[in-house]
Parts: sequence; C-alpha cells; structure tokens
Amino acid sequence: MNDSAGIAAPAAVAQAVSSEAAFVLAADDARLLTEVGFLAAGAGDVARAETIFKALRRLRPAAAYPLVGLAVAWMNAGRAPEAVSLLESAVIAEPGERALLDAWRGFALQLSGRNGESQRLLERVARGEGDGPALARGLLGLPREGA
Repeated sequence: MNDSAGIAAPAAVAQAVSSEAAFVLAADDARLLTEVGFLAAGAGDVARAETIFKALRRLRPAAAYPLVGLAVAWMNAGRAPEAVSLLESAVIAEPGERALLDAWRGFALQLSGRNGESQRLLERVARGEGDGPALARGLLGLPREGA
C-alpha cells in the first residue's frame, strides 16, 4: 500500500474515515483488495470477503464495488436474500453505480426464487447504458449492445 514508507501526509490523515485508516488508499491498492475479496468470496471464505469488502465500503462509500463484492460473497454462500436486502437498501447517488447495484440485485432476486421481481428489475435496468445495463441484458439473455 502507499503507506509502506510509514509517512502519512497531514491531508491524508484529515480525510481518513477513522484513525485506524489514516492513509490514502490508492486506486491500485483498492483494485488489489477487491480482487482478493472476490477470490475469497469465490473460495467460500465469506468471513475474509466480508472483512475486505466492509473495509472497502468504509474507505469508498460512494462506490458500488464494495457492495457488489459483499453481495457476491453472500450469494456464493447461499445467502441471496441478505444480498437482496443489502443492494436494495444501498444509498448510491451516481446513476451508473445504482444501475450496477440493481443489476446485481436482479441476480440475487433470481437466486432467492423471486423470478418475477428479478425479471421486472432487470428489464428496467437493461434499457440504460454502461456496465449495469450490460450485465442486466446478459442476465436476460439479450444482446450486450442496445436494449
């Protein structure tokens, strides 16, 4: 991480979400942690995946990826209803990030046996542009480009 030199800039400390996180998490570091979290989720190590994604959520509260990672970990562990609740209650202002969360929520709804809700949500999300709509179209079996 970029705090390996042991020097924390005053601005970094002032912007930290807590005294425990008094360093700036570089984008490359966040990507690496995200990858490790997804590896843990895929291996069924929900405890480690939760630890990583909950920490990333605190450090990147406006980003969708920590929530997606946590939801994927729960879905892999057979906890799809909890993933639905997490993604449904998430407060994300950026429309592209919201669409991504909604596409993953559509998948979690499918895994929860709530197919009608899933279909309606995915059809709505699929009308847009970006990663979330592309995922929704894929889950619906539609072409990746266009709705």
